[in-house]
Amino acid sequence: MDSASSSGKEAAAPLLESKCPEEGLLNKVIDVAEAKEQVVFSLPMILTNAAFYFIPLVSVMFAGHLGELELAAANLANSWASVTGFSLMVGLSGALETLCGQGFGAKMYRIMGVYLQTSCIISLISSLVVSVLWWYSDTVLTLLHQEPQIANSAGLYLKYLIPGLFASGFLQNMLRFLQTQSVVMPLVVCSIVPLVLHIGIAYALVNWSTLGYRGAPLAASISWWISVFMLASYLLRAKKFKYTWDGFTWESLSHIWPTLKIALPSAAMVCLEYWAFEILVLLAGLMPDSEVTTSLIAMCVNTEAIAYMIAYGLSAAASTRVSNELGAGQPDRARQAMDVTLKLTIILALAVVLALSLGHNLWASAFSSSPVIINAFASMTPFLVVSILCDFIQGILSGVARGCGWQYLVVYINLGGFYCIGMLVAAFLAFKTTLHAKGLWIGLICGLTAQTIGIFLLSKFTNWRKIEMAQDTSLKPNV
Repeated sequence: MDSASSSGKEAAAPLLESKCPEEGLLNKVIDVAEAKEQVVFSLPMILTNAAFYFIPLVSVMFAGHLGELELAAANLANSWASVTGFSLMVGLSGALETLCGQGFGAKMYRIMGVYLQTSCIISLISSLVVSVLWWYSDTVLTLLHQEPQIANSAGLYLKYLIPGLFASGFLQNMLRFLQTQSVVMPLVVCSIVPLVLHIGIAYALVNWSTLGYRGAPLAASISWWISVFMLASYLLRAKKFKYTWDGFTWESLSHIWPTLKIALPSAAMVCLEYWAFEILVLLAGLMPDSEVTTSLIAMCVNTEAIAYMIAYGLSAAASTRVSNELGAGQPDRARQAMDVTLKLTIILALAVVLALSLGHNLWASAFSSSPVIINAFASMTPFLVVSILCDFIQGILSGVARGCGWQYLVVYINLGGFYCIGMLVAAFLAFKTTLHAKGLWIGLICGLTAQTIGIFLLSKFTNWRKIEMAQDTSLKPNV
């Protein structure tokens, strides 16, 4: 028995030893444990983001089946809502990625709930301001030279979307609050369930009620509020939040100004990027053969947005891991987390780029059956894959910036990259050369490249040890 046991051990030993070099080599390339943690974190975030993205899109689809006017108006309203409202709500909530992320890492649990309330107050006030703009959006859109009938119908659509704007503000803040604590699976449930319900609600309101066209935006508003109530119920009832949520307090009012100092630059970061893509669509409408060019650029913008939903999961992982480690006083681990996220992002981006390169005709046919547009999209694909690769990398670096509290610096990088470089190059190449649509997208690539390089240099040459959390519960990111 002893000899058999001995020979068994001797036989097993070489097998164990043979695995070690491979594991060691993989760990030299990437921190496997950190990579697994980030992948597990990012997948639910991707699903959550995709579900919330499709809620307004489903409403547009139902409205579009009522007629060409309704389709044009719903698309215009959805685009206007994204640019003026929903992007703002996403941006303002970015302050919590810094505040709650570093607070969780520093084990300052109670203040996280206070910051959540503060951020909700800021979002509520902002929603009130934006809702006034939306209420009179028919007039505003007409002044912006939109066709009057389409502008009036879009204005009507936006009026019924106003309740959804308020829901979006609360929703984004709760998402960030849970995200910074690495609580992500409940987010999937609280986004997928409302999306499934939304399909039924939208169908019923548009086809079975007297609301008709108005039922489409109202359905989106109802579905967002369902998600808010689901998340709020979970947050208030789950025992895991007994330290981070201590109930409502007037103390939250005293943190409005410190939070605004991070929230406003964070909102500017997001809005500047959103607006740049919308400007491309507007510029396309001013070009020769504007119908084809506008459709082509809109397809490219939508493709980029869908691709970015995948990158968003890793961006959220980068923000959470970096902010948690900095809050815990571990800047080296924060840098290591960023390195791992960048490596994962490059792998993921290459997979997306390969899929689009091989299947661009199939993908284009989902948007249009016109051979002219499908062929034009094929010629744009090489430029589109470059922009997607840049967008993936800058998305991760932007997540790192939010985790570090560098929003006020990245605003200048985004402004310079997208507008001083990107939009100027786009306008010049599109209107002063024969590149047209390709010129617009080359300009975008230049802007994304400048933005990516700027944020990368910021992260590379900043002494992360100087980014610390003050003991008076206000974050003071010093660069």
